[in-house]
Amino acid sequence: MRSLWTRAWGDPGPERFAPILRRSLGHVGAYEGALLIGFVNIAWDGGIHAFILDTCVDPDFRRQGIATHLVKAAETVARSRGAQWLHVDFEPHLESLYRACGFRPTGAGLIDLRG
Repeated sequence: MRSLWTRAWGDPGPERFAPILRRSLGHVGAYEGALLIGFVNIAWDGGIHAFILDTCVDPDFRRQGIATHLVKAAETVARSRGAQWLHVDFEPHLESLYRACGFRPTGAGLIDLRG
């Protein structure tokens, strides 16, 4: 996970991934042989809302539909585990990906807590 995260995001990511993944509704990986090349985490509120987080694909494998497959698999996992709504936040350059996966526009807000 650390190798993929570093290649996809440009930083080492969280100190430990296991505690995050244990609290998730699920997560989906894409592999080239034994190499993890894509990932999406499915967080949830403990009820009917699930949230796609940290969708990433190794830069060497982008533009092949891997992210689309990951998001669709995450949708299937969330539905099978009882979620009724699947949310995602994304940067503008990813809008076409998420629209193609079936997400529709909604109003949302964001506060940057780092500053």
